[in-house]
Amino acid sequence: MGKKKWKVVLRHVFLAVLALIWLVPIIWLVCTSLSAYTGVNFSHFFPTEWSLKNYYKLFFQPDTAANFPAWFRNTLVVAFFSCIVSTAFVLMTSYAFSCMRFKGRKKLMSFSIILGMFPGVLSMIAVYFVLKMLGLVDSVVGLIFIYSAGSGLGFLVLKGFFDTIPSSLQEAARLEGASEATIFTRIIIPLSKPMIVYTTLNSFLAPWMDFVFARIMIKSKDSSDWTVAIGLYNLLQRSLTGKYFSVFCAGGVVIAVPIAILFVLMQRCYVEGVTGGAVKG
Repeated sequence: MGKKKWKVVLRHVFLAVLALIWLVPIIWLVCTSLSAYTGVNFSHFFPTEWSLKNYYKLFFQPDTAANFPAWFRNTLVVAFFSCIVSTAFVLMTSYAFSCMRFKGRKKLMSFSIILGMFPGVLSMIAVYFVLKMLGLVDSVVGLIFIYSAGSGLGFLVLKGFFDTIPSSLQEAARLEGASEATIFTRIIIPLSKPMIVYTTLNSFLAPWMDFVFARIMIKSKDSSDWTVAIGLYNLLQRSLTGKYFSVFCAGGVVIAVPIAILFVLMQRCYVEGVTGGAVKG
């Protein structure tokens, strides 16, 4: 066997080992969710008795500790509306910086990029007190505000794609009397479908998977006010794991299903969006 073939074999073995390391926890999570045992069981990797009762309990037998239908509803509402608002903000900000010329444009763009480099967690305390003064703590509306407010700072990738669209198309439209709104909706948006999918998925993923901001903003003791991240984290308390750990695993599987479906259905557009936005910065 030649040297090149050995390199290929070693590379594939290395990738297979990495894949196994990544897949083992996921497989264990799925198997535990299908176990008839309610608590943590380290004696067997695969359950000795299989059952769907954890999923049934998750959806049809909610209680004060595991109110998954309410958690899922709250998370879906926050993710859906945050996705819409965030996508609109990113599209408009990217179009303004890429296709329009106005005084202070470059300085504002540089300031936005620098501001976007700071982690959002640095502003958590300030944001919490602002929302508290507005009466939006412990509310779905408050979470939507949080996830949507700074989304326009993520304009860089989409702007890079807009920069690749020939300016002659916009100039021709302006000569025909088209407004900026018409150019944006009739020319730029139809040409940017892969990037819109990429932006939409990222906007949806942030609130869907976030725990930190949700934990700080939702202080309610009523489990029906929680998101999925807060609810599942609460099930890991020492006093609850013996009864709800398998339910926790079932919730982890269920919450991953929508994301997996979205990526499978939109994988091509997502890849085109990532590569398209990296062509020109």
